[in-house]
Amino acid sequence: MKCIAIDDEPVALGIIRQFCQRSGDIELITFTDPVEGLQKVKDMHPDLVFLDIEMGGFNGIDVARQLPAGTFLIFTTAYAEFAVDGFDLDAVDFLHKPFSYNRFERAVEKVKRLQELQRLQAKPVFADEEIMLKVEYKNVKIRLADIEYIEAMDNYIRIILTSDKPVLSQTSMKTVMELLPAERFMRIHKSYIVPLHKIASYNRRQLTLHHRNVELPIGRVYADEFMKRMNLLPIKDVLHKNL
Repeated sequence: MKCIAIDDEPVALGIIRQFCQRSGDIELITFTDPVEGLQKVKDMHPDLVFLDIEMGGFNGIDVARQLPAGTFLIFTTAYAEFAVDGFDLDAVDFLHKPFSYNRFERAVEKVKRLQELQRLQAKPVFADEEIMLKVEYKNVKIRLADIEYIEAMDNYIRIILTSDKPVLSQTSMKTVMELLPAERFMRIHKSYIVPLHKIASYNRRQLTLHHRNVELPIGRVYADEFMKRMNLLPIKDVLHKNL
């Protein structure tokens, strides 16, 4: 993973450098000058930027707004109150100085999880895989790549498809989950199953899907496992923990 760290404190950059070396799979370039660092980000397009918020006469929030699209961002700062301004920047995480290696590692793992989701969204590994379901009085093949989500409806399930009408099958949610690859699909509610690679955004209570103007609830009993699978906490939750 290629990373750039921008912080006006050399000691802080030294800690990030040590943590990256300890991680073993991160290439890091550091800058104490925000202008120089931002230009390098635009030229290099790294996977991840570690960015301080308060840097002398420079505001890291303003720098963050100029990052190239698709660049993952982790804020690093000793001033937790400034992180509130970063909520609308889609930062992956917020590291409140001084932070431990374990806390740093969790933040980086979130980025890796998001990278994996992006790869799945770009090219689902099951493009040609199918499952067979009973629909009325015949067996029908359903392509996994076409499934948007699955909804429980009394004694039926309704399968919402990308480019076709929904399919109703007299099958239980438990049965269809046994047919689906567990590493790609997850039950998030007693009434909903979703393909993980089609999730656009989420928190502990609900999610939205790519190309679908719909919000699906996440059941309380499923929330912990869902967040564990996604390995991503909202920045607000992280801030709350560090205040």
